[in-house]
Order: sequence, then structure tokens, then C-alpha cells
Amino acid sequence: MRDIPASCHGVLGGAGTFGRGWHGDEGAGVAVGRTARALAMACHPGPAVAVTLFAAALAAGVGGSPWTTAGVAAAVLAGQLSVGWSNDWIDAGRDVAVGRTDKPVATGAVPAATVGGAAAVAALACAGLSFALGWRAGLTHVAAVAVAWAYNARLKGSVWSWLPYAVSFSLLACVVTLALPGRSVPPGWAVAAAGLLGVGAHLANVLPDLEDDAATGVRGLPHRLGRTRTSLLAPVVLLVATASVVAGPPGPPAAGAWAGGALAAVLALAAVVVALRRTRSRVPFTAAIAVAAVDVVLLVAASGSLV
Repeated sequence: MRDIPASCHGVLGGAGTFGRGWHGDEGAGVAVGRTARALAMACHPGPAVAVTLFAAALAAGVGGSPWTTAGVAAAVLAGQLSVGWSNDWIDAGRDVAVGRTDKPVATGAVPAATVGGAAAVAALACAGLSFALGWRAGLTHVAAVAVAWAYNARLKGSVWSWLPYAVSFSLLACVVTLALPGRSVPPGWAVAAAGLLGVGAHLANVLPDLEDDAATGVRGLPHRLGRTRTSLLAPVVLLVATASVVAGPPGPPAAGAWAGGALAAVLALAAVVVALRRTRSRVPFTAAIAVAAVDVVLLVAASGSLV
């Protein structure tokens, strides 16, 4: 066999270099994919999607155009992403201390600085998208998101932990109507129902994490009340929200509203009974979330009365 000319060695060597470069690019792509998945988990996707769908359904229900509804959804999603990421960024130290395996920052799947940067970018996007709905809706939504950030940064560990939820959910209802051409504020019953829905959601949402939070010094209202009283209070608050939605709109309640109210009452009663008998059960949490879902459906169904 003829010897390969020395002049060709570099070409053949280049193939090896190319191969290493290709595998390096592949590895970088895998790393980017892992980071993206970790960020998706760190944004609290369940609440982010749920609140976004709620806002979009309200916007469509009050007669918003497809463009307005899409704009509301985009602004709310950006805001929820910023809130979720800021939560994991701010709580990184506490989550590591208690060994939270469900938090990507705590497991090392993504650096806290990356999550914090994502939160900042999402917050800027939220501001731009919010003001695209009009300055009234923009200011209102930015205020709602700022209050949620205040919860993550400070109020989570105080007796006022419920207040950001009440304010943010109430303001969210206002954002939807202020984004419409008439720029009106929703009636008091809708604002009250949204605020109560937020408080009830806060009480229910904290139940699974009470012990982990207490271990790191978080002392919000649910932690001060304890598991049993929080399990009792969450469905009661949500049931009051149900009553506001059923009785609030003008005219007699529709059959669907009565049915939803009855279902919420049964779920709330089940949560209370189980909370009194089995303090460690997850039934009160599940029932409270179910009541919140009923409230959302009822509020969306009554959205035509918001303007």
C-alpha cells in the first residue's frame, strides 16, 4: 500500500477535529435542553398555566376580542413565570437546607443565578406586554405582579402572607376588564370573590409544605394557625368566594350557579370533616383545590356580568 502523503495528514486529522466539534455541539445542545427543562420545572408550571388560563377565560367571557384575550394571556403568563422563577431563586437556600427534591435549584439541575436571570427577563417582558393592553391595565397588572414578588421576598414569612394573594387575585380581575375598550372596573362582588379565591388558594397551597417551611423559619399565617385550623379555614374561605359568585351577579342565580354552589358546599364540608378527624390527611388540600376549581368555573361563567 502506498504511504499517505504527509500533506494529507492535516486533512485527515481535520476529520477528527470535526468529529470532536460535532460531539461538542451535541453535548452543548443536551446541556441547553436540560437547563430548559429545569427552568420549566422551576417556574411552578401548574399555577402559572392555571392562572393564565383563568385570566384568558375571563377576558374571553367579558367579550374581549381574540387579540385582547391573547394579549391578556401573554402578559399574565409572563408575570406568572417571573413570580415562579423569583420564588425558587429567593428560596434557593431554604430549599437546599431541607433537601427539596422537587426544586431544580435545590437539586443542582440549574444554578440559582440562571433562575434569577430568567425571573428578571420575564418581569421585563411582563411589563411590556401589560402596558400593551393600555396604561390602566398595565399599571394594575404590574402592581399585581409586584405584590406577588413581595410575597416571595418578605411577606411569605409574616402573618400577612395571605394579603398578596388577596390583592393580586383582585387586581387580576381588574386587569381583564381594564384591558377592554370601555376600561371599566369590575363590580365589587367579582373583586371580592377573586380576592377570597386567592386567599383560599394560598391556604390550600401551603398545606403540603408546612413542615418543610417551618424547618427553615417560614412563619406565614398558615404556619401560625397550624395544619388543622388551616385545613378548616381554606375550604370555608373558598366557600365564601363561591357564595359571592352565586349571589353577586344581578338577577336570580342560574341553575348552573346553584349546582356549582352545592358542589362547592359538599366539597368544603368533606374537607372540614376529614380535617377534624385525620389531621395528616391530604383530603382537605385536595378538596380545597377542587372548591377553588369550582369557583373559577363559576366566575368565568358569570364573567358577562363583570362589565
